[in-house]
Amino acid sequence: MTQEYRVLWSDVAEKDLKGIIRYVAASNPETARQILKKIKTKADSLFVFPEKGRVVPELLEQGVAQYHELIISPWRIIYRIGEHEILVLSVLDSRRNMEDILLRRLIGH
Repeated sequence: MTQEYRVLWSDVAEKDLKGIIRYVAASNPETARQILKKIKTKADSLFVFPEKGRVVPELLEQGVAQYHELIISPWRIIYRIGEHEILVLSVLDSRRNMEDILLRRLIGH
């Protein structure tokens, strides 16, 4: 039997997602709804197989391997696997400098 995990969203990840949706909705509300559904569905799919996302390469280069990501181009869902839950930490635009953002958010606090 496969263990199921709860998928939880951090405040930062919720803020990231709201910002993305607000930005897209300003020019195309229907596209924003589709993006929201796609991102939420992809993140929720982690409840059965959380390791399906790869380790975040920019962090792995720094020796940090506990953060994973799912790609929904151009966005990256960054998450951490816990004992019984998945914590979505950020939803970031991959066209930005990921290393700086990730290191500042996830390591530098």
